[in-house]
Amino acid sequence: MSELLKVSGLQAGYGRAQVLTGLNLRLREGEVVTVIGPNGAGKSTTLHALMGVLPAQGQVLLGGEDIGALDLEARVMKGMALVPEKRELFTTMSVEDNLVLGGFRPMRLGMKGWRDELDRVYALFPRLLERRHQLAGTLSGGERQMLAVGRALMAKPRLLMLDEPSLGLAPLIVKEIFRIVARLREAGVSILLIEQNARAALDVADYGYVLETGEIALEGPASELAVDPRVIDTYLGASRRD
Repeated sequence: MSELLKVSGLQAGYGRAQVLTGLNLRLREGEVVTVIGPNGAGKSTTLHALMGVLPAQGQVLLGGEDIGALDLEARVMKGMALVPEKRELFTTMSVEDNLVLGGFRPMRLGMKGWRDELDRVYALFPRLLERRHQLAGTLSGGERQMLAVGRALMAKPRLLMLDEPSLGLAPLIVKEIFRIVARLREAGVSILLIEQNARAALDVADYGYVLETGEIALEGPASELAVDPRVIDTYLGASRRD
């Protein structure tokens, strides 16, 4: 698998508050890479810096191309898609209209048959098909997360970035969301997953990074991090050790 994303020495913050102090990470095509860590470690800041929402220093390569000088819209057109923590749906529009708007990138690039992606999204999320004429603002929390992911997939992204997809969801819905992430991985979608639920993230990922106070404290194959005593004691608990 070729390298899709390479981040070197990434620094970003808010005003005078420096959050990331030199972050390095890599992601190969078709991989799920997760970044786990406590609240305030800089996980969401990482995604905002990669998308160009926050000004940042350092090098960001997408498919070998330096995109550090590109703005948010240009990065979207290059194939980056972010599902933000708060979903950010158009609540007064229907489920299907939200999905169609997600197809802005392939439509603008003149990709033929981009609307066919709707069928693939509905196959992945049958519940969205059932509610395609319903207003997005009337969906449950889990359904909103499905819609946010589905809308991002409509862009046919090279890199899908998920910011805390399990946040605020009931345990059964969390399992369903991560089953969907696993299915996307099987379909070859490249995913950068930011998660506080370390157990679920490491179970679905190929490679993992542990972010603490703006720096990578640990990294390695997800299966190895899941049995690392330091990760177990800090993030997974005694039950995982047993």
